[in-house]
Amino acid sequence: MAPCIMVVYDEEKVRKIISRYLKEEGFQVITSARGDEALEIALKEEPDLLVLDLMLPGLSGGEVAEEIRKYSEVPILMLTARSSEEEKLKGFGQGADDYVVKPFSPRELVARVKAILKRKEGYQERQQINVTKEITYHSKEAKVKLKDKDVGLTATEFKIFQVLLNNRGRVLNRDQLARQALGIDYEGFDRTIDVHIKNIRQKLNLERNQLIETVYGLGYRMQEED
Repeated sequence: MAPCIMVVYDEEKVRKIISRYLKEEGFQVITSARGDEALEIALKEEPDLLVLDLMLPGLSGGEVAEEIRKYSEVPILMLTARSSEEEKLKGFGQGADDYVVKPFSPRELVARVKAILKRKEGYQERQQINVTKEITYHSKEAKVKLKDKDVGLTATEFKIFQVLLNNRGRVLNRDQLARQALGIDYEGFDRTIDVHIKNIRQKLNLERNQLIETVYGLGYRMQEED
């Protein structure tokens, strides 16, 4: 069955254009024009990815993302007219996996959707790894668990964790980590990775240099087992 994409955009004309381009690429599409309605539909229908505008009636895109992250790790592609670094960092902190800044090309949006889904599908390499006594990695489920409980990493956070795990003991700079985790077409900025690492640490109850170590001036390293 083709992946289902949920498009949440209050302007009908733009919503229809996005939907048409996605359908032409073979995706199923469901839509909503309001944040509060979108949250209800997303939790019920469980789409494979959300295209979520930041400015919405009812609830903002950021509020919708925060609520969804309490229940789901569905990938979220945020649409925003704001291109500032701080705005993007805020969005990543709320659970966005990627950003497209308006005005945007529908073809670019479709390409971003495909890239995110490809990263999500690329998780299944090794079935389960005991990372520490309390943390386990489950590739088939695309989850990281703490004391056998899913910590709710986003698709992007999971991929970053996976890259660090696959390179355990090796220092990766931000660019290497971004390229391996997010793909060759990744276009971002240094602090994007910092925010994702911070979120991973918080969800796993890690101290700053516990397991995932900051190597100043170089990047990040997942420490070897004791």
